[in-house]
Amino acid sequence: MHSDPLEDFSELVRNHQKIVFFTGAGISTESGIPDFRSQGTGIWEKMKPIYFEEFLKSEDARSEQWRRKFSGEMKLEGAAPNNGHLAIARLVEQGKCRAVITQNVDNLHQNAGVPDEQVIELHGNASYATCLSCEMRYELGDLKQQFQQHERIDPCSRCGGIIKTATISFGQAMPEAAMRRAQEATEGCDLMIATGSTLLVYPA
Repeated sequence: MHSDPLEDFSELVRNHQKIVFFTGAGISTESGIPDFRSQGTGIWEKMKPIYFEEFLKSEDARSEQWRRKFSGEMKLEGAAPNNGHLAIARLVEQGKCRAVITQNVDNLHQNAGVPDEQVIELHGNASYATCLSCEMRYELGDLKQQFQQHERIDPCSRCGGIIKTATISFGQAMPEAAMRRAQEATEGCDLMIATGSTLLVYPA
């Protein structure tokens, strides 16, 4: 008799109480957000990524990054959690899932109902911006209005630093606190479930 993979998976979930999910871009494609590397449809096939050092050095690079953000090309705006996000949120609510470690920046786990403190974002979050110097938070609605008027984003009003979406760009250091929390969650779980990730992106 052949086993049923879905039933086997369900039994694993039933029999464990300290589950950690590791999620990648694939979990969000059903929400209309394209992944980054798929041949023919990946975001990086359609637009060259702007590296962190270039963003820091060049006003033109910063303007282009903000233009992309506010143009909707990344398909993040208006995306809603899908059944995958909602299923994980239910397991969190039931106390079976302790944490969600994600490579995604779309905020859909939180929108599905997973508390902020149980989402560990390895690549940051695209739903707001921060100053790279003092970490002051900025809301995108305010920045979009400014960009539409001046085609640039002014320096931080508190310290004069550069404002950037709260994501981790190519060439930017990984967030130490999130990486530490991810390691602790991984070492403390009794079942890790990876979904929507090739598991090839370093160092996540």
